[in-house]
Amino acid sequence: MDLQVAEISLGTAVVSPDPSESKLSEIASSLNILGFELIEKDKDKLIERMRNVIIELIHHSESPELHVNFSQALTEQLHKDYSYLSRLFSDSEGITVEKFIIQQKIEKVKELLQYGELNLNEIAWKMGYSSNSHLSNQFKTVTGQSPREFKATEGNKRKPLDKV
Repeated sequence: MDLQVAEISLGTAVVSPDPSESKLSEIASSLNILGFELIEKDKDKLIERMRNVIIELIHHSESPELHVNFSQALTEQLHKDYSYLSRLFSDSEGITVEKFIIQQKIEKVKELLQYGELNLNEIAWKMGYSSNSHLSNQFKTVTGQSPREFKATEGNKRKPLDKV
C-alpha cells in the first residue's frame, strides 16, 4: 500500500506517510477480513482501552479475589476523570460502564460454574459479591437463569468476550 510502518505494538501501528481516506478504507477492509477493526478516533481508542482494562481485571487478574473499585482503576490507568469516562462509554456503547462490568463478571461466573471447581459461595467471594444471593440475583437478571439452572443446562454457552 506504499506505507512504511514506523512503529508497531499491541493494538497500535504508526505508518508514514499519513494514509488518505481511501487507504484507510482499504486498511479497514483488510483488517475486517482478518477479524480486526481499525480504530482511528481518540475517543474510540479510549473506549477500547476502557474495555480492555475491565476485561483484564475481571478475566485475567492473578488476584484470588475480585474486590476492585473499577472507577478508581479506570481513572488511575487511563488518567481521566471517571465521570468523563463513564459518559463517553455510555454514549458510545449504549450501556453504562457498570452494566458492562456486570456483564463481564457474569461471563466469568459462567466460566467458573462450568469448571465446577468452586461452589457458589466461593465464586461469589472470588468475584467480589457481598453474598451468593446477590450473585444469584444479578446472574438471573442478566441471563434469565439461576446459576443452578445454568449449570444444569446441557450445552450452556458463554459469550465470546468481544461479544459481551
